[in-house]
Amino acid sequence: MRLPMPAGADWVAGLSIAGLLLPEAVAYAGIAGVPPQAGVMALFAGLLAYGLLGSSRFAIVSSTSSSAAVLAAATASVLHVSDDLRHLMGVAMVLTAGVIFVVAGLARLGAVSQFIAKPVLRGFALGLALTIVVKQLPVAVAVHPAHSDFLRYAWDLLSQWRLWNLHGLAMMLAALLALRLLGRWKALPGALLVIAAGIGLDALGYCQAWGIAPVGTLAIGGSRPALPSLALADWLRVGQLAMALALILYAESYSSIRSLALRHGDAVSPNRDLVALGVANALSALFQGMPVGAGYSASSANEVAGARSKAAGLVACAVVGVLVWQLLPWMERIPEPLLAAIVIHAVAHTLSPAALRPYFAWRRDRLVALAAFVAVILLGVLDGLLLAIAVSIAMLLKRFAEPRVSWLGQLPHSRDYVDTARHPEAASVPNVLIARPEAPLFFGNADAIFAAIRARIEAQRGAGLRAVVLSMEESPDLDGTSVEALADFAAQMRQWNLPLVLARTKDAVRELLARVDMAALPASAYAAWSVDDAVAALNGAGESETASAG
Repeated sequence: MRLPMPAGADWVAGLSIAGLLLPEAVAYAGIAGVPPQAGVMALFAGLLAYGLLGSSRFAIVSSTSSSAAVLAAATASVLHVSDDLRHLMGVAMVLTAGVIFVVAGLARLGAVSQFIAKPVLRGFALGLALTIVVKQLPVAVAVHPAHSDFLRYAWDLLSQWRLWNLHGLAMMLAALLALRLLGRWKALPGALLVIAAGIGLDALGYCQAWGIAPVGTLAIGGSRPALPSLALADWLRVGQLAMALALILYAESYSSIRSLALRHGDAVSPNRDLVALGVANALSALFQGMPVGAGYSASSANEVAGARSKAAGLVACAVVGVLVWQLLPWMERIPEPLLAAIVIHAVAHTLSPAALRPYFAWRRDRLVALAAFVAVILLGVLDGLLLAIAVSIAMLLKRFAEPRVSWLGQLPHSRDYVDTARHPEAASVPNVLIARPEAPLFFGNADAIFAAIRARIEAQRGAGLRAVVLSMEESPDLDGTSVEALADFAAQMRQWNLPLVLARTKDAVRELLARVDMAALPASAYAAWSVDDAVAALNGAGESETASAG
């Protein structure tokens, strides 16, 4: 394998983002409810594996706030088990998600990367960011809400305001202000500078005097590669939860990778990235690390820092290694309010409701985006995500299942056939009904669409109707239900002595119909006709019949 050689700009970018990634890795471990070293090990695994195997020159693969929140929700959903078993199941989820990625990449399933609709992701991201921010506040003010669901958690937090550690709150607010100001200079490692200031305060004894706790022991040296040992029933439960984790990881990662690639005109290789993400997550799990993905904030920071190749990520990995090696005792003294500030600052860009504004302006997918946001708030991260995906699929099926059929006519002085309802100037062909389903035929709409066409035919049979053209341009393929519905419709047309011709039929549909071999629909009826050719053929046949009768 040829290692990418870092250019000067890659060295600068790697040094810059290392100062961002290390504090974030420790902070995101807190979101996931795992030991701090789990975030650090995940950072090493993500940077190394993607730097060697990935395709994007800007993507930084590390632990992310969303994946950490999903892991926390997934492990919390495992009830009536010990903490040790719950931790093992979390590691197994990361490992299983990695295996899912590798299998999907080898099977070339990168095309399903858009499985989660963008409105779902936008609403989910907004609800998730709000949830993460609220759940970081107790870390800063040193209280412990009794409930885990968002609404009661927030109420518990507010009701305990008399117990808040105001020094911790002030430290968090000051850190947020500092991160905001330092963010104006992209080359400065703002998070690392804030962390260094906090460690200095702890070393001088101020944090202890203020009642502010440090992050605690980072047992990096105790991490050894090991596979989780679970019972079969536990592995089955892990597999269900890992699928949701994999969906979030890849949706977030592919969105980041694709956005940066489009900005710079780079090629995208979804299957290669699936394998790279799979190896990164599997490697992280072997060292009891967190799930990793290509987060947008870290990847964008890498781009802004001037990265030119994947080598910037490898440089960052080496720099993080040196920092951990030399500064581990000092990292254990990071004040917890500073970690809360780093997390809040990282998710702040997704807190704006403006991300949902286009869907309201376009009057499209508003319900889906709102459902995703509300579901996360009311049901939690994992169940909210699954419900939002279910709502988006249900809305899609509902839209496709509506029996929408257009009736086509010919534009004046043209061979084009268009919807007569939208183009009143288009003239219907005398004695020929031309129908076009406005959605792909599938099991959810086929019977209803053919029923609508049949009703229109019955209404026109007494007015001299002598042929029917069915424009199939919206149906790239047919499922079994659609084939049976088409066969029944063709048989009905033969019974009524109405010639039926399929126009604009795709190659895959013609090949399928040839295999089906319908008696009422010979091969000549679904040749590669345009609508104009189909009408001309029917008119020619009609003239021949008239001449023969004469």
